[in-house]
Amino acid sequence: MLKALTLLLLFQLAGEVLARLFGLPVPGPVIGMGLLLLAVSLRGGPGEELRGTAGTLLQHLSLLFVPAGTGVLLHVHRLADEWLPLAVALVLSTAIGIAVTALVLKWLVKSGGEEAR
Repeated sequence: MLKALTLLLLFQLAGEVLARLFGLPVPGPVIGMGLLLLAVSLRGGPGEELRGTAGTLLQHLSLLFVPAGTGVLLHVHRLADEWLPLAVALVLSTAIGIAVTALVLKWLVKSGGEEAR
């Protein structure tokens, strides 16, 4: 488990270094996750140790949101000041996400039916 956690943290560090080095507008952990996806894809899938560690982390995912929730509470005054743009962004992004998901599902069902013939 320690080896897999080290691997995950190294990819996060690599993403953070790349984001800061090139001034990218994408968070470092997201870049690190993309790099990890690329590495795992090239290897043909995650190893058993990485799979087990990721499963354990996912079982306790709610605990990882506690620091983020605390950070939001520190800036609750900003939420009160800018509630309307936040609400509009939340509603629109949810609607767009649902619409895109429906269109992709419709396309997949249509293309899957054509391949079966």
